[in-house]
Amino acid sequence: MELQRAMAKRRMVRSFAATPIERSRLDRLLDRSRRGPSAGNTSAVSFVVLDEPTLTTAYWDLTLPEPKRSSFRWTQLLDAPAIVLVLTRPLSYVERYAERDKGRAGLGDDLDGWPVPFWWVDAGAVVQNLLLSVVDDGLGACLFGVFDHEEAVKERFRIGADERIVAAIAVGEPLPDEPGRSAGRPRPPLNEVIRRPGPAV
Repeated sequence: MELQRAMAKRRMVRSFAATPIERSRLDRLLDRSRRGPSAGNTSAVSFVVLDEPTLTTAYWDLTLPEPKRSSFRWTQLLDAPAIVLVLTRPLSYVERYAERDKGRAGLGDDLDGWPVPFWWVDAGAVVQNLLLSVVDDGLGACLFGVFDHEEAVKERFRIGADERIVAAIAVGEPLPDEPGRSAGRPRPPLNEVIRRPGPAV
């Protein structure tokens, strides 16, 4: 599929068939996805892949326990055969920029020295790569936050204390579903998004 077509077709899928995805297929998608920009080639984004029923069930038991499921609108989201947790390790950026070739940037002391936290920027690029790669491969995906469950999820799936969960992405064969509540919200006009300042004074 051409990139332009994948971008136009990409949407959040909230209903999945429970059909498993071959590990080699999923690994191929993740390998493609990690080829995003990375400040200083720090490459601090990694994945925890939950692609067995016991693991996906454990994830939902932590983040959407039974009492809340009865009122959950997207019950077939829970059928997704894989959930990819996208991780970043912010301290890797401090360590990388403390190295000799990056020392002049002055970003190698602590996280507070970064005016823009590029660990989120780089991880966002990887996330978008994954969402587009999934569509290109004929699958569907839904991106969602872990929010206040982050510490419990990190503990359950043995994620390092110095790592952050950027997002969770359900992946699988898409089924017909209703659009989400925000789907009808229009994008702003292009002339409100693109700004071109006048000549420099």
